[in-house]
Amino acid sequence: MYFISTRGAAPRASFSDVLLAGLAPDGGLYLPESWPQISPTEIAAFKGAGYRDVAFAILSRFTAGSFSDAELKEAIAAAYAGFDAPEIAPLVEIGEGRFLLELFHGPTLAFKDVALQVLGQLFSRALARRGGRATVLAATSGDTGSAAIAALGGLANLDVFVMHPKGRVSDVQRLQMTTSAHANVHNIALEGSFDDAQSIVKALFADTEFAAKVGLTAVNSINFARIAAQCVYYFTASAQLGKAATFVVPTGNFGDIFAGEAAMRMGLVADRLVIATNANDIMARALNDGVYASGQSHATLSPSMDIQVASNFERALFEASGRDANWTAAAMKDFVRNRRLELPPGVLENLRARYSAFASTDAETRAAIAAVHKQTGRIIDPHTAVGMAAALKMGRPASPVVVLSTAHPAKFPDAVSQAIGVPPPEPVALSGLRKLPERARTLANDPSLIKNFIFSRLAA
Repeated sequence: MYFISTRGAAPRASFSDVLLAGLAPDGGLYLPESWPQISPTEIAAFKGAGYRDVAFAILSRFTAGSFSDAELKEAIAAAYAGFDAPEIAPLVEIGEGRFLLELFHGPTLAFKDVALQVLGQLFSRALARRGGRATVLAATSGDTGSAAIAALGGLANLDVFVMHPKGRVSDVQRLQMTTSAHANVHNIALEGSFDDAQSIVKALFADTEFAAKVGLTAVNSINFARIAAQCVYYFTASAQLGKAATFVVPTGNFGDIFAGEAAMRMGLVADRLVIATNANDIMARALNDGVYASGQSHATLSPSMDIQVASNFERALFEASGRDANWTAAAMKDFVRNRRLELPPGVLENLRARYSAFASTDAETRAAIAAVHKQTGRIIDPHTAVGMAAALKMGRPASPVVVLSTAHPAKFPDAVSQAIGVPPPEPVALSGLRKLPERARTLANDPSLIKNFIFSRLAA
């Protein structure tokens, strides 16, 4: 299996190359040279299989030539050993034809664990084989940082630098990052937005001399290994239902929902993929108005989605353009320059054939939390609530509606309290966090400051 860049100017790469590089050297994002296919018979058989077995069946299509079957099975087993639900991603019916796909049963109680625990296991093996050191740089809107720390903290020959927007993540999200005691973990509280942090990551990757000197790599969803691992739960949910579903996905950086497109391109039959955004509605505007244009970032009750530039949308544009790398490269350059991209009619038509999009306000988010609690007794987090709000706006389609439940409500007690009057119960995994010392450096929104901080920590 080989991978190509969406911008067409990078040599094709193996899965190990993609895993350790993250971003392609031409600034594009990696995708398979051709999508592996999974037959309807095999997908139907997933209904009686365990999650780990399905993960192996899917991931082995991508890792062939880089990891043996034995290595991949060992990595998957280790990745999911610490999850508190045997199903890994339980599908729970909450009403007639409506389901929650619970993705928060990993060590940091967010969906990022499902992919990052696998990525960490494979990353460790690939790095040991290659030798040398690596520097992971992650921008996070809240959950990726803690999940990366949980997956990579304490690993040999590896330093992890995590940037979160100062004051724009929940207290629990911040504490999950800044209380890490691992010596190889370095937290940066950036004076800016998530988009600023993401721009710095891309700028430092573009500084090829710096990137090579520190062995820079990424574990954000720009790393295709994340997308590959997230495909799995679309297959398991569909197999359990036994029919095509409409998946509603709380969307920020577009990685989780693009994993749904990847699954469909591999053979999964789904009715729709529904983009659910908060007030940071760049993706809803792109799909509904045909213009991909960034605006001012808004702080909301669902901070992990407070994103105005959805990096993984580039992958969807590449596919919707018929894999036209020249157009994709030019379009991304235009967007960087103008912060605006008018989608060509053919590209927009192809996107709309697969995706729908809805945006919700904080008031609608609170109302969705309250409604689910009143009707079912369940407490959902504000990101899942954005998905529920979108599901309600859709009406009732003929197919089952599956809302991806992306985080445990205890990570956002203030938002939950606003909606139902009381905070959610605190799970054991979060108890005692507030008593631990925090470690983080506050830095201004300046790539040179981040670069100097990385150099100083690597030299220590």
